[in-house]
Amino acid sequence: MSLTELLNIAANKENFRSLTDYIKFCRRYLDFLTDGIQAEIVSQNESNYRFFQYREDGNFNITRPVNANLMYTVENGAVIEEGFLRVLRAAKEVATADEANRLIIRKTIYTIQQSIGATLDALPAGQSNTARKINGDLFERLMRLLIQAVGVDCRTGVIRVPVVVDGVKEFAMSYQHDLLLFREDELKVIGSVKTSSKDRLDKIFVDKFLYNRLTETDIPHIAIFLNDVQRKRTRKENKYGINSTFLPGHFRGYTVKLNALDGVYYCDIRPAMTTDEFLREHIKTIDCFFCDDVQDFMGK
Repeated sequence: MSLTELLNIAANKENFRSLTDYIKFCRRYLDFLTDGIQAEIVSQNESNYRFFQYREDGNFNITRPVNANLMYTVENGAVIEEGFLRVLRAAKEVATADEANRLIIRKTIYTIQQSIGATLDALPAGQSNTARKINGDLFERLMRLLIQAVGVDCRTGVIRVPVVVDGVKEFAMSYQHDLLLFREDELKVIGSVKTSSKDRLDKIFVDKFLYNRLTETDIPHIAIFLNDVQRKRTRKENKYGINSTFLPGHFRGYTVKLNALDGVYYCDIRPAMTTDEFLREHIKTIDCFFCDDVQDFMGK
């Protein structure tokens, strides 16, 4: 399949209504990568990140950084079709030590979403905002479909929050949320799904604070991020590397002085999040949500 054909699919969100739609597109993109790009560029500062440069049909654009340690190739990408859904649906039975199946979950989710984002990177520069919006919306939808696949009632929508003063309902406030997890129509978890925490971290923490204060409840709030890296170019040398968009100081401050989130999950976790004791306590990889935490949340 050509890049133009892939772009036509990725640019229309109606083409992604089921997990099968996502998986098929991903396999087509991996097939395209075998001989459809002009070059693969290795990041100068973190060599596990790569950039794909397209040919004329992709405006010679260079994609977002892709983590080669997480991105399946066409040679081993068959697991996306043959094993992923089976492993996902059995996620609650995956033992902590079963790293192989956990890795399938992490790598497949990452590869599926990055195949969409990288395809949209081929759009002309003037359409970059449109590409970001489509990519973000499709990531939200992907996460809802995955959560539904493990048997959880997961929705998106607006919650009307009543504001009660001295026992009297004065008015209501509307909150739009990416993820609303229910058990027998009882709201159990509220979640945010973002491709990056950049410019979004503050709102997620504040949303939990305001919602629970207004409702006088303690509903768990979680956040799911794809990654926190962006492309960096040294213009003088015309070389490419990556920058981290994660703000550890902000994360610590909100966690300690406002309120801790009940779960923060990354598909592509930054090294500091695994080595720093504080960050390691509060941030996990995405497989931990599906294998460990979602059932605990639903049982509360």
